[in-house]
Amino acid sequence: MDLSLIIVSYNCADLIGECLSSVLGSSGVSLEVFVVDNASRDGSAEMVRERFPGVRLIANSMNRGFGAANNQALPLCSGRYTVLLNPDTAVSAESLLKMVRFMDGNARVGLAGPRVKNPDGSRQDSVSYRYPGHRYGAADLGELPGDIACVLGACQIVRTGLFRSIGGFDEDFFLYGEDQDLCLRIRRQGFEIGFMDEAEIMHYGGQSERQTPPAEVVRKKVRAEYLFYRKHYCEETVRRIQKAQRKKALWRIFSLKLLFPLTADKMKVRSKLAKYQVIREETEAVFGSGGA
Repeated sequence: MDLSLIIVSYNCADLIGECLSSVLGSSGVSLEVFVVDNASRDGSAEMVRERFPGVRLIANSMNRGFGAANNQALPLCSGRYTVLLNPDTAVSAESLLKMVRFMDGNARVGLAGPRVKNPDGSRQDSVSYRYPGHRYGAADLGELPGDIACVLGACQIVRTGLFRSIGGFDEDFFLYGEDQDLCLRIRRQGFEIGFMDEAEIMHYGGQSERQTPPAEVVRKKVRAEYLFYRKHYCEETVRRIQKAQRKKALWRIFSLKLLFPLTADKMKVRSKLAKYQVIREETEAVFGSGGA
């Protein structure tokens, strides 16, 4: 088996059908497909069961989070490589084959991501060369192989044996941050992170959080960042990051409030204010409000 492909779904019945159809229409590879549904309320699991009987469905009774749901399918994977794919994506016909060929030809690469495009055909930024907090914590990370820090979690291909050997995803990351953590852990095993420009997927983006208020999305992302900091950086580095982020948030809150009466787009300003209020609250929750 070339590929085991895992899709974690959560209230995406309107999207996962297109995703699965594109995957099952792939050519040139042998693959098995798993869908792990995190207790969707929109009939996602039922739709997969009825329309795609060849897909191996794991229907959870509760939302276990992205990483934990992927880990559920990992012991069942028999492919040489595992593809971690979001349900709000579609793969072109030969992309999975190109991914396999890339990994076969690059033994030093442990995990790689394809080129990602938006629905309108424009390119999404899918490659990061630094981890969160890199400005303060680079020395804590030490020397790592390769130049790429992380590729977008919407689609990643990883060597199955390697993925198992490091225990899959860290389940402390419920949503957000788990892709950066995984890439860093793989590099610490001596492998590089790769980018496959020849392979392409389309990604709608942000669909799993469509019903979540924007401020709460920010809160989840900030908490995931701080989990990453505490896991990979020393305490002094984390404190320096907290001080810098709190100081920036306070300044942005002050300046946005000052400019509010003069701005035409008040909804946009309110959105930014909510974002920086959340950052201030979360940074103070980690270390308190003093010392910044």
